[in-house]
Amino acid sequence: MRYDKGHKDATRQRIVEVASRQFREQGVAAVGLAGIMTDAGLTNGAFYAHFDSKEDLVREVLANPGKRSEMWQAAAEGGEGLANAIRGYLSERHRDNPGRGCPTSALVAEIARHPKATRDAFTCKISDIIGLIAGHLPSPTESERRQKAVAIYGLMVGTLQLSRAVNDKKLSNEILQSGINQALGLMGQGEGSNP
Repeated sequence: MRYDKGHKDATRQRIVEVASRQFREQGVAAVGLAGIMTDAGLTNGAFYAHFDSKEDLVREVLANPGKRSEMWQAAAEGGEGLANAIRGYLSERHRDNPGRGCPTSALVAEIARHPKATRDAFTCKISDIIGLIAGHLPSPTESERRQKAVAIYGLMVGTLQLSRAVNDKKLSNEILQSGINQALGLMGQGEGSNP
């Protein structure tokens, strides 16, 4: 059977989107290829027409920009963009919907145990985000902007992870708000408003 031009790329992207959601919701180790392919509406055998292995798919998920690049790009538009991105990242909505959220906060602990090639893909994405944040900070030198960007992003990821891990909603919300306040403080904007 012959498919229209672009069919293979569209199918590959569908697999990546399903895997990305499942990995963020359940973790890479807990997700099987059969479940990914079923949710993508494809047979298990079709997987290997697109990827060499599950690890190859993990790298593709990490490299795929998706909606998170749009969020960070919107933050780059100046004004309150970066502050709003921090508030959005550390929001109850983001906390409660890991399947649609940032893969970094959902997968960082797992990625540390993956092979070098996967960690290289992850490192590239993290470096891009840090660079974007640094480019919108008011510090006088590039080195100071980068140091603050690393601290802000690390604080955001850790805050979101911690807020997801606790089972006390009041404490979880307090963690989110404290993270917002500290990240905005590092930006030089003082304490933030409610998430």
